[in-house]
Amino acid sequence: MAFNRTFNQEEVARLKRLIQEGDQVLYEVDALTTGLRETVKAIAEEMDLKPAILNKAIKVAHKASFTDESDKFDELETILAAVGKDNL
Repeated sequence: MAFNRTFNQEEVARLKRLIQEGDQVLYEVDALTTGLRETVKAIAEEMDLKPAILNKAIKVAHKASFTDESDKFDELETILAAVGKDNL
């Protein structure tokens, strides 16, 4: 079934403003993400670290979820120990 709705002038203006602002926000997010990716890559190379580890550290710090991540790792470690794969 086709979407069939007519918007009044105020709604059209609000939609246009929303789309323009949303487009600007997404452009800025993309630019910031690219900058962060380049910074992480450069620091990872300088410090001989994997960029994925630095990105994970950033995400854990941002979400303040270190305890959750630690608990997940403990669970993984327990499973691997149970099947004898903890000494790889």
